[in-house]
Amino acid sequence: MRDPLSALSDAFTSFLFGKVETTRLPVRTSTGQAQAVYLPTAAPGLGDSGVIIGREVYSGKGYIYDPFQLYGQQLPAPHWLVLGESGNGKSALEKTYVLRQLRFRDRQVVVLDAQGEDGVGEWNLIAQELGITPIRLDPTAALNGGIRLNPLDPSITTTGQLALLRTIIEVAMGHGLDERSGFALKVAHAYVTATITDRQPVLMDIVEQLRHPEPESAEAMNVDIDDVRAWGLDVALVLDRLVDGDLRGMFDGPTTVGIDLDAPLIVFDLSHIDRNSIAMPILMAIVGVWLEHTWIRPDRKKRIFLVEEAWHIINSPFVAQLFQRLLKFGRRLGLSFVAVVHHLSDVVDGAAAKEAAAILKMASTRTIYAQKTDEARATGRVIGLPRWAVEIIPALTPGIAVWDVNGNVQVVKHLITEAERPLVFTDRAMTEGSAMDPEDLLPEDIRAAELEAEQRAARIEHQQRMNESSESTVA
Repeated sequence: MRDPLSALSDAFTSFLFGKVETTRLPVRTSTGQAQAVYLPTAAPGLGDSGVIIGREVYSGKGYIYDPFQLYGQQLPAPHWLVLGESGNGKSALEKTYVLRQLRFRDRQVVVLDAQGEDGVGEWNLIAQELGITPIRLDPTAALNGGIRLNPLDPSITTTGQLALLRTIIEVAMGHGLDERSGFALKVAHAYVTATITDRQPVLMDIVEQLRHPEPESAEAMNVDIDDVRAWGLDVALVLDRLVDGDLRGMFDGPTTVGIDLDAPLIVFDLSHIDRNSIAMPILMAIVGVWLEHTWIRPDRKKRIFLVEEAWHIINSPFVAQLFQRLLKFGRRLGLSFVAVVHHLSDVVDGAAAKEAAAILKMASTRTIYAQKTDEARATGRVIGLPRWAVEIIPALTPGIAVWDVNGNVQVVKHLITEAERPLVFTDRAMTEGSAMDPEDLLPEDIRAAELEAEQRAARIEHQQRMNESSESTVA
């Protein structure tokens, strides 16, 4: 009960000044209707330090992203996964991101360029603009003095060389080496590295030693020399492909002199390699280990390793394990790994599902361009996107993507400057999945298309939120 003195005071006040407080009945409504009381808001951005990407669709604010600035505060890992179907802007985003990162003096970028047209890779124009000569890996050109990368290069540790040889063989065979084959390879490699000191050892030296093992190798394990030769036969046949098969010339000699690993941009042009052949994951493995031992150094530089068609890496268990180690090792030395994949189902349903899950977990940044409805839902389940973001992915137009930076989810419009446009929109980029060149559109047409896409995305998000709250009520 109320204090009698307080009740008397309230009665006296009401007599003098009238009733000062109105009693209202409670109003029942849905949260979807009640939210109209509050002003529209947008999620906070990522700060103002780093590389500008574009603008947030809902708030109109500039969107700035830099994994090196965010690492340790908002990002547990600096690695980045880019998803989306062809023709929606992945290529343009990658290229402008690299160009803008290179404006910082302490940045260095390596690109594995697996796409190309007219005999050159997709990054050829950017390399030319920066005065860089791409490292073009081409089996035909390699036979005529082209680029070579030696898996037995002395700059790679002996442990790294043996791990690389095992990975090459396992990728080519499609299964792991058994103990006997692994022993034959180990003793052949040990003998070659111990006896050849006047030049770089090459793969042919390993092949010859596998074919003709030394008696000491058999005696050390108390086995017959013919057994050691038999154990190494399959290994020799696989390596022979790199020496005298369809990949000859690229890896069967000393590393080409003059490859500048201090250049701000290093482009490995893999466009002459069949992307669906076993050659691609073998190349990825060799380049990955070679870079690990020759490029990544504790010199306080921030490095970006961008891989196009990255499902060739993540879909092979042995190559995925190699790159998983590279990601863990590189994080301590300032390495940001950027994997570009068309469909997440290419990797999560593949032979390396376990390794793929580990790599995806290390990618704290995910950028998703337009996908079909079923693919968008599958992607949302795997990487944990909110429902509203999953629903708008199929409706996204080229250049607009959902960004998930460690749980901070935004819809972002990528902006390209006039200076970047001729370098970004190559013939391939303009014809792959796109029927119209943006150069053919008038400025007002472009803005109208952007507004339509933004309004459609906002309607979908609003409807999704209404559905989620329709059963809730507030007093």
